[in-house]
Amino acid sequence: MSYSYTARDKEGNLITGKAEVDSEIELATQLKKEGLLLTSSEFQKGAKKKITSLNGLIEKLKSIGTIPLEEKMFFTQNLQVMLRSGISLSTGLETLSKQTTNLRFQLILKDIQSNVEKGTSFAESLKKHSNVFGELFINMIEAGEISGQLENTLMELRIQMKKDHDIKSKVKGAMMYPSIVIMAMIGVMIVVVTFVIPKITVLFTEANIDLPLPTRVLIAISNFMINNGLAVGIVSILLIVGFFRGIKTKIGKKIWHKILIKAPIMAPIIKKINLARFARTLSSLLKTDIPIVKSFTITSKTLGNYYYRGVVGIASENLKKGSTITSTLTQNEELFPPLITQMVAVGEDSGSLDTILENLAQFYEEDVTETMANFSSIIEPILILLLGLGVGAVAVAVIMPIYSLTQAV
Repeated sequence: MSYSYTARDKEGNLITGKAEVDSEIELATQLKKEGLLLTSSEFQKGAKKKITSLNGLIEKLKSIGTIPLEEKMFFTQNLQVMLRSGISLSTGLETLSKQTTNLRFQLILKDIQSNVEKGTSFAESLKKHSNVFGELFINMIEAGEISGQLENTLMELRIQMKKDHDIKSKVKGAMMYPSIVIMAMIGVMIVVVTFVIPKITVLFTEANIDLPLPTRVLIAISNFMINNGLAVGIVSILLIVGFFRGIKTKIGKKIWHKILIKAPIMAPIIKKINLARFARTLSSLLKTDIPIVKSFTITSKTLGNYYYRGVVGIASENLKKGSTITSTLTQNEELFPPLITQMVAVGEDSGSLDTILENLAQFYEEDVTETMANFSSIIEPILILLLGLGVGAVAVAVIMPIYSLTQAV
């Protein structure tokens, strides 16, 4: 069968041609041996129907719904398998767009496929949807296309996303138990203060005795909650909304992230998560042909903590001036402990920085996993202590006047 095709060489140049082969897979395999990546193909006697550009529709749907990380992981893994099997990039994108259940992602993949079939590179097609794929994903794909190692790049990206997903899942799972306990404690206290305490305080009021300070405070809180319950609820909601909006601003983010990296229990966890992501991301980028300065710039944007982003961004600027990575990280021992700086120094000297960073990433990822697995047992004594203090305070406030009554009798 006669096929016309478009492909890209190792320099990223677009190449068109015709070939006599039995199938598209055979065509892809043949081109691969020649150092070319098949992007699209069609029968010479019947051109494959082009997909109409969906740019306008996608622009309207950009803010509708979210694309879960699992969808992007599925896409990355399966596209890598398809390319390895000899399926063209265009066909792989078309197949995956039909398999996804997320409407927004489906339209985006169709738009990318349409642009690829027109001769646009895969990376350039992804740049139109940078808010979905991110700078790390796009730059690694671009490097993979240029070097002719797109399959290996997709595999690195799949590993990167899976590690991120695993850490996020561990953190969310570990935080579920304390969150439920705290919510239950707040709920119980509200019920006690608004329904139970008023019935008990009636007895004290009728007895006409001088109430101790803890009891007067408890009664005052109870009366305030009963008389202003709706206002308290509205103010509480506004405070919560204001807090989450506030920490998204630059000043709020700086303050909140500083608190997180100073908090007794949370600080070690936050640091390990950021160090794991730093090492994993930079390792993945250094395995490509992306320049080290740009690799640091991209890595800084993937880090969750404001101060880690700042330090890695400064490292990127210092590298332009000829400084070493180690010298920049050493100046920030609070964020980058000696283990990191010493290992990075070894990697810089030996030229094996990507491998060392990968080992560091694995070390910190395993450390985070172990910490999160034991998080419930770490936080449980604190929760019990808080619960005990709350119950004890209420008990003292109730028992003290009862004791006074018995003494009077």
